[in-house]
Amino acid sequence: MAEHQVVIKKMKYTPDPVVIKAGDSVTWQNTDGMEHTATANDKSFDTGRLSKDQTSAPVRIETTTAYHCTIHTSMKGTVKVE
Repeated sequence: MAEHQVVIKKMKYTPDPVVIKAGDSVTWQNTDGMEHTATANDKSFDTGRLSKDQTSAPVRIETTTAYHCTIHTSMKGTVKVE
């Protein structure tokens, strides 16, 4: 199992989608000057609020999942499981 990282920069998740294998884990690192979250649309995970330069705990993901920022609802991303 591998660990993947998504960087939050300029109000975007990069890469998007992040492509992983079932059981891999993903972390989110916020490089913006404002707080963000990565929250699954189906509520299967939520990083909580991440401040500048903060990285989330690893989240193990089994299925393709769409997510968003609960603070900035226009920010959307996908974890694609192949």
